[in-house]
Amino acid sequence: MQKTFLIITSIAQDNHPILNQFAKQAVENNFGFILIGDKKSPQVFNLPGCDFYSAERQVSLGFSLSKDLPFNHYGRKNLGYLQAIKLGANCIVETDDDNIPYPQFWEKRMAEQKANTLENSGWVNVYRFFTEENIWPRGLDLERITTDLPLPGSSETIHCPIQQGLADDNPDVDAIYRLAIAKPVKFEERESIALKTGAICPFNSQNTTWFLEAFPLLYLPSYCSFRMTDIWRSFVAQRIAWTCNWPLLFHKSTVRQERNIHNLINDFKDEVSGYLNNAQIMKSLSALNLKSGVDNIPDNMRQCYSELIGLGLIGAEEMGLLNAWIDDLTALRG
Repeated sequence: MQKTFLIITSIAQDNHPILNQFAKQAVENNFGFILIGDKKSPQVFNLPGCDFYSAERQVSLGFSLSKDLPFNHYGRKNLGYLQAIKLGANCIVETDDDNIPYPQFWEKRMAEQKANTLENSGWVNVYRFFTEENIWPRGLDLERITTDLPLPGSSETIHCPIQQGLADDNPDVDAIYRLAIAKPVKFEERESIALKTGAICPFNSQNTTWFLEAFPLLYLPSYCSFRMTDIWRSFVAQRIAWTCNWPLLFHKSTVRQERNIHNLINDFKDEVSGYLNNAQIMKSLSALNLKSGVDNIPDNMRQCYSELIGLGLIGAEEMGLLNAWIDDLTALRG
C-alpha cells in the first residue's frame, strides 16, 4: 500500500493561502503533509492537515543529523524527509510554498512509467521537449543552452524511482533567464522523457517524486549555496542512479508557480558557482569508479560528495552531515 508524504520547507505564517490549499487537499487525498520551519518561522503555527516542525521541535526529533545541521538553510528539509521515512513513507513528494497544485498533482504516484528515452547523449535541455520557447532549467551547463535536442528513442515502460514534474508560469530557471528573458511559460502536455545512463539534465526540488529505493539520494547538501543545493544533489543522484540502472523521469506540469519575491542579482551571485562549475561537476562525477547496486548507494554518496569537497565547491563539514544522514537512515530501516 502506498503511503505518500508531502514535504515543504517554509517560514510563512499559518494563514498562507498556498500552504492552506496544500493542507486541505493533502487530507482529501490521503497524503501526509510535513512542513519544516526554520529560525525565522512564526512562534505560533496552527494549520489543520499540516504537521509543522518548528526549529525547536526539529531538535527534539532525535536524529543524528539534527545536532549539526545549519539553520537558515534549505537543507533543513532533510529532517522532513527523515521524519516521513520514520512515519512509514514509501513515496515522498516535495515542492515549495509558491507552487499551486493542479488536480493531477494528487493522483497516485507510480514508479513504472511510459516515456521516450535518451541514453549517452550528454547534457540535455529537457524543457525543450515540452515547449518551443527558448528556456532552460536552472543548473544546465550554459554552453548547452542552444544545443540541438537529441532524438529520443521509442516509448517504453520503465522503472523510475526519481521523477521531476515541470511547473507552469514560472518554472525553475536561473537568474540569467529571469534577467534577460523573464517570459512565463506554460509547458505542453507531451509524453514523458526518461534519461538513462550518460544523459544529463539537472532537476530541482520544486515538484519531485521519490520512491522508497531512492530515498537515500534525497539528501540536500548544506555547505554550499542555497541556489545550488538541490541542483548539486540532482547531479549526485543522477550519477548514482546510473549504477542502479534507474532512468530519471521528467513529466508534464502538475503545478504552476506564483514565485515568491526574489532579488535576482542575489540569485545570480548565488548561482555563479554553478555557472562556472556544473559542467566540471558532472565530468568529475562521471569519471568516478562507483560500485553497482542499491546496497552501494551510501558509499557511492560518500565518494561523490568527497569529490565535490575536493573540487572546493562544498565545505569539508558536509561529510559529517552526510554520515549522520546515512546513520539515521540505517537506524530507521533497522
